[in-house]
Amino acid sequence: MSEQFSSEVHDNGVAEVVLRHPPVNALNNAGWHAMAAAIEALGERPEVRVIVIRAEGRGFCAGVDIKELAANQGLIVSVNAGNYATFRAVHRNKVPVIAAVHGFVLGGGIGICGAADFVIAADDASFGLPEVDRGAMGGAAHLQRMFGIQKTRYLFYTGEMIGAAEALALGAVERVVPREALRATAMEIAARIAAKSPAMIRIAREALGGIEDGNLEDKYRWEQGFTLQAYMSPDSAETRQAFVEKRGATF
Repeated sequence: MSEQFSSEVHDNGVAEVVLRHPPVNALNNAGWHAMAAAIEALGERPEVRVIVIRAEGRGFCAGVDIKELAANQGLIVSVNAGNYATFRAVHRNKVPVIAAVHGFVLGGGIGICGAADFVIAADDASFGLPEVDRGAMGGAAHLQRMFGIQKTRYLFYTGEMIGAAEALALGAVERVVPREALRATAMEIAARIAAKSPAMIRIAREALGGIEDGNLEDKYRWEQGFTLQAYMSPDSAETRQAFVEKRGATF
């Protein structure tokens, strides 16, 4: 088990995956690959009926470790693969997956939410995809699964954040609750699902996946090809270096 997250299976069949990588739950290359394997393995266990993904700390997930990439740009292919594997493990899991989020939900955090069956948000949650400002691409397919096409494009181009209340109004999250009630709410909903026939829920999970429009993984893979193209631009390197040095980027 990676030190960047933990997992536990409760007696009622609800599994928790908890991100624990301060200060902002930005997972490194090894962390993304390990989490993908852990989530997929949970879905294969017969005693697991529902998975809840949540986090401890200031926010849910700030995506990838930009500092690691700035220090070793050659990791981008492996990081991309780890992101893809994690989001696929969530989206194609054999059991329902609930994302319970608070604080900032950025980059890879959007990927997890967009891949999940639905999202429970704390009232302090805010969602954003600052990929353009980090010299990368990717995640818009998952953001678009939560929001409409034009809202997704607005958020992607501007890098602006959207709060929990507006996300609820737009249908991107199932419900908004006080921060202190987030885990209890997600676990209560998960327990209601876990109490149903595990065979019927697994069949339903596969059936619902098959009626979605398009292929989420293929869409994300298309985007990732443009991440590699973006990384060939000097502007991409400047955005990451500016982020590490905590200054504005110069183009």
